[in-house]
Amino acid sequence: MRKLLILVILFLAVTLVIFSFSELKDVVDTLQRANPWFLALALLVQAAWFFVLGWIFQSIYGVLGLRESKERLTLLAAASSFVSIVTPSAGVGGLAIFLADGRARGHASGKVTVAGALYLLLDEAAFLCVLALGILVLIRRNHLGAGEITASLILLAIASVLASLLYIGYRSTEALGEALAKLARAVNHIVRPFIHREYLSEARAHAFASEIGQGLAALPEKPRSLIQPFLLSLANKVLLMGVLVCSFLSFDVPFSAGTIIGGFAIAYLFLIVSPTPSGIGVVEGIMAIALGSLRVDFSQAVIITLAYRGVTFWLPLAVGALAFRTLQMKGTKTPEIEV
Repeated sequence: MRKLLILVILFLAVTLVIFSFSELKDVVDTLQRANPWFLALALLVQAAWFFVLGWIFQSIYGVLGLRESKERLTLLAAASSFVSIVTPSAGVGGLAIFLADGRARGHASGKVTVAGALYLLLDEAAFLCVLALGILVLIRRNHLGAGEITASLILLAIASVLASLLYIGYRSTEALGEALAKLARAVNHIVRPFIHREYLSEARAHAFASEIGQGLAALPEKPRSLIQPFLLSLANKVLLMGVLVCSFLSFDVPFSAGTIIGGFAIAYLFLIVSPTPSGIGVVEGIMAIALGSLRVDFSQAVIITLAYRGVTFWLPLAVGALAFRTLQMKGTKTPEIEV
């Protein structure tokens, strides 16, 4: 069964590449025309992003009383991102990588789950700070539209729901169980006409709430313990903007700080709220249009977008695939992921 799951995940990865082959070919062609020195700098910045990603998880693990090396958490985070992209599991597959590794290494499942939830919350909080600056840029240049406002509100709603569930679980495990059970009932009500069965178990929702409650109990009472992982999450957004700067420099396209902040904010916003994995097929179009609206020649905006996505999406996807395979070779159990 374990080998079958590995084959399914790798098959899905190959399928993703095949269906996106045209875009991938455009990315490769674009990168071949880039200034090699600035392209190398972009790759170094992206490598630093991976390093900080592992540091974020190590910081969150430390807050919860879990001890793990930065190197292993970086490997897990890369593999988790890969699995989340290639499996239609709404991000659950990525978390399952951490849970499977945690069980193998004696970490409480509740704590690992809370660590994943805190990472998402802090990542969204850090981006909301960048998004606020991006919206100011768009307002100043009279380019703030209904699409950006709607997507921002969706992101804010997602972050608010996640923060509320964590707060409820921190205050009362029973209340969190009831909240998750209500969510399960709502989801079942929506999908029952299509699958003719219960999709989510309310009993499992209560059991999951109990695990989360145990993990949240490990959180220190003072929120200042989360300052370091929040600042690291913010640093990772700055690094991604650094990749965008390198993309402009690679093709000798002039830019301003407002162009970088506004273009990145819109691209990352639609990456989060897009229905496709990591915004594939959506971010490319939105980002090129956004850069064009920020006074970048549209043909150059397309080239910059392809270069940026090549470094920040396709490269991490390849690294994640290698990380996933490395974990399997080291004996990390493959989680049960619905694909």
